[in-house]
Amino acid sequence: MQTQLARSIYPRPFLKWAGGKGQLLQQYIPFFPKQFSTYYEPFLGGGAVFFHLLPRQAFLMDINPELVNVFCCVRDCVEDLIEQLREHRDRHSPDYYYTVRATSHGTSVERAARLIYLNKTCFNGLYRENTKGQFNVPIGRYKNPAICDAALLGAVSVALRSARIEQCRFDTVMDYATEQDFVYFDPPYHPISATSKFTAYNRDSFTQADQLRLRDVVVALAERGVKVMLSNSDCPFVRDLYQGFTIHTIVAARSINSNAAKRGKITEVLVTTY
Repeated sequence: MQTQLARSIYPRPFLKWAGGKGQLLQQYIPFFPKQFSTYYEPFLGGGAVFFHLLPRQAFLMDINPELVNVFCCVRDCVEDLIEQLREHRDRHSPDYYYTVRATSHGTSVERAARLIYLNKTCFNGLYRENTKGQFNVPIGRYKNPAICDAALLGAVSVALRSARIEQCRFDTVMDYATEQDFVYFDPPYHPISATSKFTAYNRDSFTQADQLRLRDVVVALAERGVKVMLSNSDCPFVRDLYQGFTIHTIVAARSINSNAAKRGKITEVLVTTY
């Protein structure tokens, strides 16, 4: 089944994730290293860069256990996952949505199907947790949400077959990455104003101290000879952190904001150590 599904569509992100890089890939392409051995992505999110590169060897990481679980289930048991999603699709309604949202238990496949279902039907496709780690986004207004894209999930499953996927902190990459490897960091962005909420989508907020620790990891990897690329917000704090490296300016569209007037073009930075 996986092979048949994979032939019909090219793998790409199957979740909408805050800060996803799908729309920025064309600007990133000139800066990807031409050759590398193993690819590491410590802030996995939707995985847009991984799906673009499709490396032979990859180690994908994230601190969010539900995100890691859904990637593992797509890789290891996509047929069972698709079956669960079809059930969600057939039963979808506002009442059903809130019943599923209030559920946190279940097998790994049930939890993975729950996350995908909520991601496809919640408001603006936004993943957000309260302080207890509970998904708390209201239902979105969709006439025909793509709850079960079997062809895409099959293609993604094949793409993930050779990838190692684990729940861990970003600094875990220090235990593995060596010269000739490529590491792409896409952390929660540093706020560009007092009202910015880029780090507030889950229970594990990313603080200024975390940004400093991440910078130290980037420096240590670069000294080891590892090729490192990092995305972040365009602000004096971030530019000062990485002033010893090459900083490229990227033009992005800010799409996650409750006020439509505050959506639009904004610059970000792309840091490279090579």
